[in-house]
Amino acid sequence: MQLVYDLLVVAHLLGMAALVGGWLVLLAGAGSTTVMAWGARAQLVTGLVLVGLAEGVSSLDEDLDHAKIGVKLVVAIAAVALVEIGRARTKRGQDGAALVRAAGALGVLNVVVAAVWH
Repeated sequence: MQLVYDLLVVAHLLGMAALVGGWLVLLAGAGSTTVMAWGARAQLVTGLVLVGLAEGVSSLDEDLDHAKIGVKLVVAIAAVALVEIGRARTKRGQDGAALVRAAGALGVLNVVVAAVWH
């Protein structure tokens, strides 16, 4: 079970890399929001599965901070919502760039919460 958990952590980190990396490319004036959307989705889904495994599998010996997880969940849901709405507006020819940029900033915020909150 530890291997499954570790592979999910890798997927979670790759989702973060896609979200934040896509945001940085977008800020530089290039790229598309597709990578960001998939990264945000991956972050949300893998994060939920990781918490479920950590809570449900005693052999993983994970001690969770539920307040931290709650904050990260709200930020992740907001990031997914913003990037999805921003992409939809862009596809319709409307301006969705500000929402997508905000989604990327929320991805960075989630990294900060994960790294700084002990």
